[in-house]
Amino acid sequence: MIIQLGFILFGILCLSGLWAKTNVVVFLTDDQGWGDLSLHGNTNLSTPNIDSLGKEGATFDRFFVCPVCSPTRAEFLTGRYHVRSGVYSTSAGGERMDLDETTIADLFKQAGYVTGAFGKWHNGMQYPYHPLGRGFDYFYGFCSGHWGHYYDALMERNGELVKGDGFCVDDFTTEAMNFIDRAVKNDKPFFAYVPYNTPHSPMQVPDRWWNKFKDKKLENMMRHRNPSREDRLHLLAALAMCENIDWNVGRVLEKLDQLKVAEDTIVIFFHDNGPNGSRWNGDMEGRKGSTEEGGTRSPLLIRWPKGIKQGTEVKQISSVLDLLPTLTEMAGVTDKPKKKLDGRSLVPLLDEPKQKDLKYLKSIMPRTLISSWKGKIGARDQKFRLDYKGRLYDMDKDPGQRKDLSKKLPKIFNRLNKEIERYKTEVLVELGDDERPFVIGHPDVFWTQIPARDGVPTGEIKRSNKFPNCSYFLNWKNAEDYISWDVEVGKAGLYEVELWYACPKKDLGAEIKLSFERNSLSFKISREVDPPLLIDFDRKQRTEGFVKFFEPIKMGRIKLQKGKGELKLQAVKIPGDQALEFRLLMLNRIEDKKS
Repeated sequence: MIIQLGFILFGILCLSGLWAKTNVVVFLTDDQGWGDLSLHGNTNLSTPNIDSLGKEGATFDRFFVCPVCSPTRAEFLTGRYHVRSGVYSTSAGGERMDLDETTIADLFKQAGYVTGAFGKWHNGMQYPYHPLGRGFDYFYGFCSGHWGHYYDALMERNGELVKGDGFCVDDFTTEAMNFIDRAVKNDKPFFAYVPYNTPHSPMQVPDRWWNKFKDKKLENMMRHRNPSREDRLHLLAALAMCENIDWNVGRVLEKLDQLKVAEDTIVIFFHDNGPNGSRWNGDMEGRKGSTEEGGTRSPLLIRWPKGIKQGTEVKQISSVLDLLPTLTEMAGVTDKPKKKLDGRSLVPLLDEPKQKDLKYLKSIMPRTLISSWKGKIGARDQKFRLDYKGRLYDMDKDPGQRKDLSKKLPKIFNRLNKEIERYKTEVLVELGDDERPFVIGHPDVFWTQIPARDGVPTGEIKRSNKFPNCSYFLNWKNAEDYISWDVEVGKAGLYEVELWYACPKKDLGAEIKLSFERNSLSFKISREVDPPLLIDFDRKQRTEGFVKFFEPIKMGRIKLQKGKGELKLQAVKIPGDQALEFRLLMLNRIEDKKS
């Protein structure tokens, strides 16, 4: 009862302005599995800083996310199933949330918070899909799904492309700490979203952590359920990357202590999906991309010294959908999203007396969570999981999903199957054909980044690798081939165009033409840019293609009219073996820059 009254009193005081607003820090990691924490019993690594969040606050034993990156991020940001918000893919525009969605950052910003995001966004690049258009005051990181290089890499700071400083996770953390420092000095409550991009591949990690793991002997009990599937170098690199994450979480916690705001700050930690490789994961079935337990179960750790008793354990199932209503309620943010939420507040589950009230627990038990990806749909309630093949498992007695009970327990099977059918008819139907163009020159900003990722090549032009997010175009050998984007110009005006490219000396002289509707801009490639592939940093041979440091050059200015159409990049003359290697365009509306 004490904790419950504490929440009520806190909310009243926030509304009356008699109590300073509570800060929020959200850590979200990429491809880290449930088993990649020492808190869960993995003795192959040590994550004391992350573990401390649960020991000093609350741990959620059955917390579920989506099988892959963008959907989980969308559900965290909106509190709604990802398909409702228009997210159906991880690239090519399918990762974008519809513009009529209210985000958690919108709500905190409206409540007077300064809001910042640091790391991997993965929910849209062009404004207003950009973080700055979704409630964040400040953004540092990258908007694509994954990044091809983690050291001194090309980053974005509020629309400006800049060179990162060292290992990217360390860099994101430093930026987040500086943001927190500025907020405290300005006496402003803050909402800091820190979505790291590791241990996602490529498997790059500083020597400090790699040297600890490169020759490590793994304990037999801490192996994948099928050890033959393990890729040793990938596994060891992932563990090293997880310890680097832990170190960076510790840096933020220390900063909160130094600023004397730790008591007033809610800190949460979770993952976006299951592990990106075969490694120990509590004997669960599935990994990243799977709708099974191992692909969707994540830790959820919440520390709030003022509102959560140390060592609180929550056994009830919960979801990433629940974080928006939970954090807003805890922080006393009263504004609500316009659309109905699929998530529910977890605040009642943090009430210790209610956790011991069997009658109350039974009243909230009837809840079913749906996992959906690429046509595979599974259902999970407190005790059972129905997989996409129609197999039913008792997750208490059979957490490894080895014994199908669908024939023995038809009532439970039918109930969960009805939930899947309801999801299909009530949720999936909201996902229609994607007719959203990429936006250029939104009236609220002067800059627009147009990457190779979002382009469509013709002829023999091809991507540098099959994963589009950090790819570039090459093999541009024929003048009749081109790259195009389906775009909408938000504000007419004169735009300065910057081309990020690579071209060796022997291929100089290509004439490049950029056109939209009746207007065009021509430019001749006369400056050599011939950077090497960045091939010396991986701890494990990558599946992605290698990248390089492209350089910008100003092409000139083009007048764009408001409206929809095709943005086309052509090479009308190719004197060498190929026109160039193309990474991205930056378009800046020069009238707004002057004003």
